[in-house]
Amino acid sequence: MQDLQSNIAIKINPNVYKKDPLSSDLGAKILRQGCNLIDDLGFEKFTFKKLANHIESTEASVYRYFENKHNLLAYLTMWYWSWAEYKVLLNTLNIDCPKIRLQRAMKCLTEEVIEDAEFSQVNEVKLNQIVIRESSKVYLCKTVDSDNESGFFHVYKSLVQRIANIILEIRPTFKYPHMLISTVIEGARHQRFFSDHLPRLTDVIVGEDAVTDFYLQLVQRELGIED
Repeated sequence: MQDLQSNIAIKINPNVYKKDPLSSDLGAKILRQGCNLIDDLGFEKFTFKKLANHIESTEASVYRYFENKHNLLAYLTMWYWSWAEYKVLLNTLNIDCPKIRLQRAMKCLTEEVIEDAEFSQVNEVKLNQIVIRESSKVYLCKTVDSDNESGFFHVYKSLVQRIANIILEIRPTFKYPHMLISTVIEGARHQRFFSDHLPRLTDVIVGEDAVTDFYLQLVQRELGIED
């Protein structure tokens, strides 16, 4: 995880943790196995006691890094959105045409995540599943305003702002760039979930990535830039 963070310049708001988990092998194990357990059990059934047993440590040692499991989930989602912004940046670098940059960014935001051997310290497929199923619990909670003041959602906002800026390059008078992109991000997550579990609520088309195609067409139509 430490090598991964340095490679893609991911930095997590220190307000979300008590001790930087990337500062020790135990902290890195808490992140890695915490991700695995949340994916396996679901956030509701996940506890620090179960995590401690899984990593053959003590519950107290986990609490030295995170105040509660809500903050651990917030950390993981911060990492994911930072990684997503990095992918957008990498795939739009040195592209002058904003329409092409938008297309590439949309693909990064909506495409199905596959495992990449480059990221050996974290299973990004499992992390993606956690974001699909659990990440809304980070902000759909009573502490959302204080968490917001503490910067819990800065990386998510930064990602949305980056794509909104591309939209405004294409259509400077467009009134709803942030609303459009946050709708795409949240909606694409839901459609991936529906595809896997409730397929009659979406459209699964064999041989096509219907989710990416749908949202790309939706954004292009909204901006009046259809091919």
